[in-house]
Amino acid sequence: MTTPVTAKQSVLGLLALLFFGLFSLNAFAGVARVEVVPFSTHTFSDAQFLTTDVGDEQTIAGVLRLPQKPASDAKLPAVILMHGSSGYGGYVDDWVQRLNAMGIATFVPDSVTGRGLVGGVGSRQAALGRLATVEDAYRSLEILAQDARIDPDRIALMGFSRGGQAALYAGMTRFQKLHLHGDGHFAAIVAFYPNCLYRYLQDEQMADIPIRIFHGEADDYNPFGVCQSYVERLQKAGVDAEITGYPDAYHVFDWPGQPEPAFEPEAQSARACRIEETSPGVLTNLDTNAPFTYADDCVQRGTTYGYNAAAATQVEQVVPAFFRQVLKLPEN
Repeated sequence: MTTPVTAKQSVLGLLALLFFGLFSLNAFAGVARVEVVPFSTHTFSDAQFLTTDVGDEQTIAGVLRLPQKPASDAKLPAVILMHGSSGYGGYVDDWVQRLNAMGIATFVPDSVTGRGLVGGVGSRQAALGRLATVEDAYRSLEILAQDARIDPDRIALMGFSRGGQAALYAGMTRFQKLHLHGDGHFAAIVAFYPNCLYRYLQDEQMADIPIRIFHGEADDYNPFGVCQSYVERLQKAGVDAEITGYPDAYHVFDWPGQPEPAFEPEAQSARACRIEETSPGVLTNLDTNAPFTYADDCVQRGTTYGYNAAAATQVEQVVPAFFRQVLKLPEN
């Protein structure tokens, strides 16, 4: 059970992160304005999210950064970035800086601090339903789509690890019909090393947008092969989905803040589990034929993460080029 946190506490927490150590001064280069935006969302268990749009109302906050606008009065494209189990850290902010430098606004919701989950949920994955952050992505989209400074037709979604899973499955039409309100829509989805272990009902039915996944083939947190199989299913269903795997790359391979591979002994991973939604809202461990929980024997502890220069160099070229195309940015 999470500890309730007020909107004021959530905002103060984000302000502290923003101004007292999380961001370097270089993070503000080319940025015209930084805003901390509180907003209402819901905290769902996975079963609730899969079957209803009624959950515990929660106020969290996100960081909006607006880059310097071009000479014209054109509205800005934007990317929503979903953090992983550890929360909003440098591995996200590096991408924020790259996108801002391209003239793209960014919005990063803090899905853990505002829910009282200080320090993240890497070692306690059951503390927050994995689909709760999909709800945060949808609410973030609604905020940006209503912002007069943002072009509502040029908003993309990007996520990392747990946030990559949220970004990926936010494209499901089933989830959008149940949880996405208003006329907002994503222009594209980018997912870094997501968890693809969950097989949901109707998970091959996706919004008609491009989906790109970037994954380390040596990832021992979220297995590459499961995502590869999912992409093959999506492609057979006619979805514009692609996955790029990088040999010898571990989890968080794109972050130079961890220059050498490191082992996190307490991190929980369901990498050995087979999980399927066998009826609406029921996530079943196929090895036990019982509802999946993080107390199941297939759940393991200990994962590796670290920078891979070759893989990072490639994604730092490919991903900006992809956003330049789908968000219709002018050529330099």
